[in-house]
Amino acid sequence: MIDKKSSNSNIIIIGGGPAGLMAAEYLASQGFSVDVYDAKPAVLRKFLVAGKGGLNLSRDDKFDKFLSRYGNREKELEPFLRSFGPTELRTWVQNLGFETFVGSSGKIFPSNMQAVSIRLAWIQRLKQQGVRFHLNQRWLGWDQEKNLVFQSKFENVIALSDAVILALGGASWPITGSDGTWATILQQIGVEIAPFKPANCGFDVKWSDYFRDRFQGTPLKSVAIHFQPTSGKPVEQRGEFVITHYGVEGSLIYAFSAAIRDEILENGKAIIHLDLAPDWTIEQLETRLSRPRGSRSISSFIEKSIGIHGVKAGLLWEYLSRSIFNDPKDLAATIKALPVPLVAPRPIEEAISTAGGVRFEDLDDHLMLRKIPGVFCAGEMLDWEAPTGGYLLTACFSTGLAAARGAINWLKNQQET
Repeated sequence: MIDKKSSNSNIIIIGGGPAGLMAAEYLASQGFSVDVYDAKPAVLRKFLVAGKGGLNLSRDDKFDKFLSRYGNREKELEPFLRSFGPTELRTWVQNLGFETFVGSSGKIFPSNMQAVSIRLAWIQRLKQQGVRFHLNQRWLGWDQEKNLVFQSKFENVIALSDAVILALGGASWPITGSDGTWATILQQIGVEIAPFKPANCGFDVKWSDYFRDRFQGTPLKSVAIHFQPTSGKPVEQRGEFVITHYGVEGSLIYAFSAAIRDEILENGKAIIHLDLAPDWTIEQLETRLSRPRGSRSISSFIEKSIGIHGVKAGLLWEYLSRSIFNDPKDLAATIKALPVPLVAPRPIEEAISTAGGVRFEDLDDHLMLRKIPGVFCAGEMLDWEAPTGGYLLTACFSTGLAAARGAINWLKNQQET
């Protein structure tokens, strides 16, 4: 560790999201001079947007299960998440002055559920630690003398630092400042960037005009999705999602979004199978649907027999021929596995998060760019993705802390040599 009293090192952090501010807090606590630059007039803008419906901080899973949600980048993220995972994040929030609780689904929330309160308390603590904020300063890259260049309202600003931490986000929700424009800057100096792709996103479905007009905005509750990619293991999960004017969105869809998106990119479409009655077996459905219908309409008979009505019934009529409604066996099987073709992911600007970014292969074990010594990367600008439910936020915090520790270690080595 660098001696706090003897170190005058200044570290610049570019990006005022959770990853950047976590790095700033740790560095300031270790006695470093810290400046945070952000292109927007306020920091933690995306953090506020994400917390509108209740701030889901993390997830109370066993670590192996938690880690598995990071897919093909779990190996790279494991050391950072072991060092600062759900337990450590809860402790950090409590030290900020907010109790946390675990919801019925295992999601971890602050007791007041509000992102705005945590944001204000965090910024206040950072300022008390001496962290300086430079807002409305868009990073343009480096000049010929390798100084950082920022575009302000009136003129470009030149900044010097001993180390730099980039925490510029992905490419989703660009209105919050997370627009991915930094990728071109890094590519120009040889850093390999995995192409951005929408993650945790909705998908287009070719609804009929009748179905779209009648059911857009309607939640589809108590259903399960089964999805079998062309290449890969089948996945299944129960939950709910929403019918939209363009297709589908919501937590259950987001849980499958990476696999569905990749299937569409490879084959032009992806077919999910909906279980509209997950509490029933096929045999139970078939028995109920085999009873005499009498004078009742098919819709009335199905509702009375097995409780399917509204948007669930609408989906059946959207995809099934009338002949299947008259065959209890086929109808029961289809209710348990209704095929719905998804044709395209929504634009990246609408996605909750993005896949793609700085490849881990271009970083050392401390998240420093191999091509630019002294420059570290953290947060969503790294090439990883995870479903919603606290996984995104936890990895942003943990990689921000890891980048800060990496910067300290690098500066120490520089001083020793």
